[in-house]
Formats: sequence, structure tokens, C-alpha cells
Amino acid sequence: MFEVYAFLAMFTAQIAVLTVLHPAKLIGCVRAQLARHPAEKLAELYPGGSGRIERQLKLYRLLNGAIALVGAVLLGWFFSYMQRPDWTDGPVETLVGLFFMLQLIPVLLFMWIAERTNKRLRSLFREETRTAVLERRRLFDFVSPFVVVVTLLCYPLFVAFVAYLQRDPFPGFKGYFNVGVVTVLYAVTAAGVYSILYGRKVNPLQTHADRMHKMEVTVKVCIYSCLAAVAFLSLNFALAAFDLQRWEPLAQSAFLVICAILYLNGVHMLPSGANPDRLRSRPV
Repeated sequence: MFEVYAFLAMFTAQIAVLTVLHPAKLIGCVRAQLARHPAEKLAELYPGGSGRIERQLKLYRLLNGAIALVGAVLLGWFFSYMQRPDWTDGPVETLVGLFFMLQLIPVLLFMWIAERTNKRLRSLFREETRTAVLERRRLFDFVSPFVVVVTLLCYPLFVAFVAYLQRDPFPGFKGYFNVGVVTVLYAVTAAGVYSILYGRKVNPLQTHADRMHKMEVTVKVCIYSCLAAVAFLSLNFALAAFDLQRWEPLAQSAFLVICAILYLNGVHMLPSGANPDRLRSRPV
């Protein structure tokens, strides 16, 4: 029964991290950024001014509250279902995955609002003279070589592990298809890191120092998430191979919590690090 109670604790953490702690942190971040803007410019930069943003924050808070309520109901069902001696991991893993997608809805909503906001800011400042800080940006400036090497080494080790399992596969094992999935994951991660390092500046009000900080956070999110995904798949296969499927819900929820912490640390809705002098110098 230890695996059951450990999973229930981890699922509780999943609810708390994504629907309680992160929304509170993000709302605080947004309000702090609003305080940095000159009051006379808010209405120009953000239609509706601070009042509209506060209404959006209230909707965001209510949406997360409703999702947290769904999570509490689901937690109660898990507790009841997993007390049965014949419970299986399949329904639990399916519901955990579906609930995680539900938790992502507010995040996607904020990302959509962020893109609209940045698009408007780019249009407002497109006529101004563009300046750039010329400096080389390399991967190892943002993440340690050790982490990169470990992430790269995990790929051949995963391929070897799949080849070993293929000799005596467990039911449902898809063999080298999993290698294809991980290959795509590495390719997407590499493309994402390249885009972060050498892509255009999304927010025209962002200072150079804040942009470099956000690059560092986002690059680390990409690489650590890739590493966590390979570790989770390997652990999941090992549990299935040794008939320990009842530990899989715990591994799944732990993986989602880790990825959520990594990813949500790099999410910002409204422009951060706005340059107050630039805002004041721009005529209304």
C-alpha cells in the first residue's frame, strides 16, 4: 500500500503546484510588473489599462480554483478506488494525464494573452530605431556542459535499454517505436534551444539583462525537461518489465510535477523588465 499513499501525496502536490502555488506566484509577478509602468502609459500599452488586467487575473484565479476543485474530487475517487485489492494502474494513469491537460488550460490562456500583448507592443514600437547588443550567445553560457553531456549520453543508453527489452518484451511494449519518439523529442529540444538562443526579440520593452535571464531559464527548462522525459520513460519500462505496474501512477505524477515546476518557472504573461525610461520618452 505504500505506493498508493505515495501516489496520493504526489497527486496532491500536482494539484498544489499547478493550480495553487503557480497561479499565486504569477499573479504577484504580473502586479509587480504593472507597478513598474508609468501610470499614464498603461492605457496606451494595454487597452483597458490595469482594470482590464485585474479582471483577467480574477478570471484566471477562478478558473484555477474550479480546476483545483475537480482535482480534489478526483483525489477522493483515487483514494476510494485504490483501496480495492483489484485496482489497476490503467484508469489511474489515464485520469492523471487528462487532469494534467485540464491544468494546462489556464497556462495556455496566459500564453495566448502574452502573445497578443507582445504583438501589440511590437506594432507600437516598430517605427523606432532598433538597437541590439552584439555578443555571442552559446549554449554553455546558459547551462553547464555536464548537464548537456548527461542529456546526450542518455540517448544511446535509452536505445540500448530498448534493445535489451526487445529481446523479451512485456505486453504493450512498442519496441523501437519508442526510440523514434525520443529521437523526435531530442530534435524538438535542439530546435527549441536554437530558436531561443538566436531567435528575434519577442518583447520590445524587455531589457537586455532580463532577456538574458529569461533565455537562461528557458534553455534550462528545455534541456532538463528532455532529460526528465527520457528518465521517466526508462523508469516506466523498468517497472512494467519487473511487474511493478502499480508504481507507475506515482512515477507519472512525479514526472508531471517536475516538468510543471521546470516549465512554469519560464512562463511570463506580461512583459517583464520593461524599460521605464523608454516608456517615458515615447510620445502618447
